[in-house]
Amino acid sequence: MTDADERTADANGITATYEETETERLLTFEHETGTTAAIAQNREGYAMLKVRPAADGDELERYYGFDMALDHVGELLAVSPHDLPIPDAAADMGM
Repeated sequence: MTDADERTADANGITATYEETETERLLTFEHETGTTAAIAQNREGYAMLKVRPAADGDELERYYGFDMALDHVGELLAVSPHDLPIPDAAADMGM
């Protein structure tokens, strides 16, 4: 498996991409309709998760658990959170 394989996932018309910036771990979702959502966490991986409408968007809500953040992302994309693909590199997000 390559690094790219661990950082991207596609399913149900949704592409998920994981990346790390200088300050954050960032998981972005793009639905085939063009709708987006993102989950951000500090780089150390211990702070609350921030849900945004896009990677560079304003924070909508904070969550302790990854499941709760995924529920909110599902609402933003109008899909079941169970339909969201999760790249392997992002599987440990949350507290």
